[in-house]
Amino acid sequence: MSPWWSPHIHVDRQPLLRRRNAIRRAFRGWFEAEGFTEVECGALAVSPGNEAHLHAFSTEALLPSGETRRLYLHTSPEFAAKKLLAAGEARIFDFARVFRNRERGALHAPEFTMLEWYRARAPYEVVQQDCLTLIRLAAETAGTNRLVYRDRVCDPAAPAQRLTVAEAFSIHAGIDLMATLSPNGVGDRDAFAVKARRAGFVVTEADNWSDIFSRVIAAAVEPKLGLGAPTVLVEYPRCEAALARAAPDQRVAERFELYACGVELANGFGELTDPVEQRTRFEAEMEEKQRIYGERYPIDEDFLAALEHMPPASGVALGFDRLVMLATGAPRIDEVLWTPAP
Repeated sequence: MSPWWSPHIHVDRQPLLRRRNAIRRAFRGWFEAEGFTEVECGALAVSPGNEAHLHAFSTEALLPSGETRRLYLHTSPEFAAKKLLAAGEARIFDFARVFRNRERGALHAPEFTMLEWYRARAPYEVVQQDCLTLIRLAAETAGTNRLVYRDRVCDPAAPAQRLTVAEAFSIHAGIDLMATLSPNGVGDRDAFAVKARRAGFVVTEADNWSDIFSRVIAAAVEPKLGLGAPTVLVEYPRCEAALARAAPDQRVAERFELYACGVELANGFGELTDPVEQRTRFEAEMEEKQRIYGERYPIDEDFLAALEHMPPASGVALGFDRLVMLATGAPRIDEVLWTPAP
C-alpha cells in the first residue's frame, strides 16, 4: 500500500484538506465575532486527565540537574484552559493538538485536533447552541447541506432533537436507567445488570455499573442518534460526568454530547468548580483505572488550586477532524489529517 505522501494519493486528499482549512478559517472568524480570544495551551502536562478510560502518551523531562520528571502529552487542553479562566479570561478557544493512546480506527487517531472553548458565567445550554451553529457553519463552508458518515445522513440545519440520557436508554434500549441510580447519582450495579439482561444485553460478573452503561450506549443508543437531524444528548448520570457540575436532579449532571450520523462530535459540561468534589471524583476514576488497566495518573494539584478561583463556566470539546470528515464525506479520519500518524 502506498504511503499517504505519494503524489497520486495526496492529489486525491487535497480537496478534503483544503476544505478542512476553509472550515477552520470560518470557525476562527465566528469565535472572534463572538468576542472569544484564541489561546494555545501547552501539550505537556503533569497529568493528562483523570478519566478511567483515557490513555495517555508519557515522556520524561530531563532537568538541568540531571534528574528526570514524568510528564504526559495532554488528552485535552481542559486543565490548562480552566487555569486561564481562573486567571481572568472569560471567553477562550483553542484548536489544540491532543494525544490519546490505544485509539486508532475510522473515527480515532492517536494525534488529532480538539477544538475546545469556554464561556465564563454562561449556562451550558448556550454552548450547546454554539455546537449546533458550528456544525451548520462547517457544512456551509464545505459547500454542502448535509453531514454524511457511511450510509447515515444528517441535516445540520434541521431542528435538533434534545434527549436526556434516560430517555435515550428507554427509547433505544428499553431500560429504565434512572431506576439504577441512587438519589446522589451512584449507580446500583445489580439493578442495572438485571435490567440490561432483560433487554438482551450480555453482562458478566466482572462488569460494574460503568461497564454496563458503556456497553448499552455504544451498542444500542449511539448508532440511533443524529440521524436526519442533530441530537443533543443531555443529563448524563453523575457517575459518568467526572468534570461536570450536578444538575437540579442530583442523580444527573450538566454534561451533554452532540451527535450527527451516529457519531459523537462534541462533549460539553456545565463545569464543576468545587475542588473538594473534583478531587473525590478524580480519585474514584483513578481507582477504576487501576482496577481495569493496572495504572493510574497523578492528580494535577495546581488545577485543583485553580478551581477555587475559577468562575462558573461552561465548556465544550469538539472533535474537529470528525466534523470535517462528516462535512466532506470522507470515510476515515486519516483522509482529513494533513499528516496522519505513523
